[in-house]
Amino acid sequence: MTGTNAEVVRVRVPERSYRHDLRAVKIVFHRELLRFGSDRMRIVSGLVQPALWLLVMGTGLSSLMSVGGGDVDLKTFIFPGVCAMSVMFTAMFSAASIVWDREFGFLREMLVAPVSRGAIVVGKCLGGAFVATAQGLVIVALAGLAGVPYDPVLLLTLVGMLFLGAFALTAFGVALAARITNMQSFFAVMQMAMMPMLFLSGALYPLSGLPAWLGVLTKLNPLTYAVDPMRQAVFDRLDLSPELERTFNAGITWNGWQVPVWLELVMVVGMGLGLLGLAILQFRRGE
Repeated sequence: MTGTNAEVVRVRVPERSYRHDLRAVKIVFHRELLRFGSDRMRIVSGLVQPALWLLVMGTGLSSLMSVGGGDVDLKTFIFPGVCAMSVMFTAMFSAASIVWDREFGFLREMLVAPVSRGAIVVGKCLGGAFVATAQGLVIVALAGLAGVPYDPVLLLTLVGMLFLGAFALTAFGVALAARITNMQSFFAVMQMAMMPMLFLSGALYPLSGLPAWLGVLTKLNPLTYAVDPMRQAVFDRLDLSPELERTFNAGITWNGWQVPVWLELVMVVGMGLGLLGLAILQFRRGE
């Protein structure tokens, strides 16, 4: 041991600031884009199932749909639901990467960074919503095959609604992933949550004429309020008889009161922000 004093190396951790948090949001957002763009299998698998629902099931059952002396193309009816389905799967898979990062230790490295954990969650939700909406654009591009007109205003409206729904779904997935430690458990919980939400949203069948107990479940389902505005936007561009309109585009009613589209969209935004807040709270309490 020498008599010289060892030099002390000081390490200065930068203080947290809004600028650093915004940069963290940008980095996490960019990472989501890179991860999605490099995973071709995920892109293809996320498109195959919605496309099959639209082109195969929709075509096969359209001939069975005849109401009031007029035919309605089932592909047109399920088109908004298939759009929602496409962003749902992609958004939830984006949230699943949190569990993957936790298993391999990368999440711990992000959480110890001198930035707010809320910034990490916001970047994750925005990135997941963006890639889900980008994938949903492919289904929107198939609108003509479903008998939906290529109206620029309609298409932009659908894309905007898809982003709101994708953001809420990603926030929901992130809130789930915050407390799950392995991929098997997450995918089991995801399947248990996604399938009832999908089938109780009116995505694949009309909400009119349902039994009372099933009607209550559809009104309690958050996804219902993401699918119905898109269907309203599509059917507003179609020339249908009043009977067909009442059957296939009855909308959502609360005790006989028709819920307006703007309120449904406000509810989707509110649910997204609420789930985002829950996800941030979960991360602050976690590791």
